[in-house]
Formats: sequence, structure tokens, C-alpha cells
Amino acid sequence: MMKLGLVGEKLAHSLSPQIHDEIMKQRGINGIYEILEFSKDTFAQDFIALKNSDYRGVNVTIPYKESVIPLLDGISQQAKYIGAVNTVLFDNGKATGFNTDYDGFLSLLGHNNITVKGKAAVILGSGGVAKAVVKGLLDLGIYDLTIVSRGKQNFHGNYTVSYEFFKEAVVKSDLLINCTPVGMYPNVDASPIPKESIHTEIVIDMVYNPPKTLLLQYAEELGIKGINGSYMLKEQAVKAQEIWNQI
Repeated sequence: MMKLGLVGEKLAHSLSPQIHDEIMKQRGINGIYEILEFSKDTFAQDFIALKNSDYRGVNVTIPYKESVIPLLDGISQQAKYIGAVNTVLFDNGKATGFNTDYDGFLSLLGHNNITVKGKAAVILGSGGVAKAVVKGLLDLGIYDLTIVSRGKQNFHGNYTVSYEFFKEAVVKSDLLINCTPVGMYPNVDASPIPKESIHTEIVIDMVYNPPKTLLLQYAEELGIKGINGSYMLKEQAVKAQEIWNQI
């Protein structure tokens, strides 16, 4: 039986086990997908122990998508460029990193018939998901990017603005994409930005639990199309299974 899992810090909210169980059932894969909560203090040694165990692979989520990279033996070109890893394959004692968030995001855009070429987008956050989303938007020909971040001042060659600046300015866009965990269960009464800061045509929230975050409720109240991260989660999981099973 193939052993797989999700590595993160706090994972009570995750729907990944159910999604992967369903994918394996549909494809006739004999496997088990487990939750693996690792603390920041012991993450490195826990991950190395995992690499030397009988696991075939893992997904990696908040807050380890970037800190896992130095622990890998290899990394795909795409993941290397993005600077974040969310899928790891263990093979012959070696760990190789991939980024299937990128594939999941492109699938989400296609599924919702969203074109980005020549358009403007606002990205909230600068973590692992944001990096994959920015790469996807650039590859699809986005014209203008505004990245809102608490800390980083330069992100993939794009300057960032602070949340304070963003709230003061009126930044209009075609797409607003939340790549932060703000609003995720159990903190469902939080939004990364206030309602009055939303000036866009479409809001995409990468959070999938709850299905309608406070940010998406704001979008609905404003008559703006809102999309959550559930489709992206499913599609990146399919791609991860293809990597682990070498389909």
C-alpha cells in the first residue's frame, strides 16, 4: 500500500485526505493519505525521518512550502523558479520537490473561463501560493500586477505595497486574488482587506474552508463574482497523484 500524507503545522481544517482518497478510489490506487502535523522547532528532522521512511510522497502546506526546499535532493525547474514546493516525491532515499499549485491555479482559471492576458490583478500575500499564482499570471500574459504584502518589498521582480497603502489607495483591477490564510477555519470572521477596499471584477479566494469566506461574502454583497479555492485544491491533488504514481 502506498503511503502518502500532508505535512503542515495546523491541519484540522484540511480536506486533502478526503480528496486524495476519492482520487485513489477512482483510479484504482491502493494507498493511504494521512495528516502529518510537524512543529516548526522539529520540522527539519521530522522531514528527514519521513524521507527515510516508507512514505512515497507528501504534500506540503503552510508554513513549510519554502522552508522545505533546502531539505530536498532535487527540485523541478518550475518549482525552483516559483520558489515554493507543495508536492514531494520520495524515491530511492531521495526527495524531489514539485509545485502543483501552479497547475491547480491554471485549471481554476480555465474552469471558470477567466482570461488574464492584458488585464490587471491584485495579489494579497507573498507566500508559497502567491508565488505559484504570480508565475501562472505572468505566463498567461497579465498586464499589471499589484502585490500586497506585510513584509517583502520585492517579489519575483515585482514591487509590493503594504496593506496600509492598499487600504488608502483605490486600486482597481480585473482580478483580486487572496493567497493568504486569512479567513480560513476556524478564524472565519476575518478578511485580509475591508469591504471598501474591493474594486475589482472577480474575487478569487484560495481559502476553501469555509466555502464562502468573509471576503467572498463581501464580493457577493458588492455584486462581484466570487470563486473559492476548492477547484484548485482538487486539481493540484490530481497532479500530485500523477507525480507519485508516475502516471
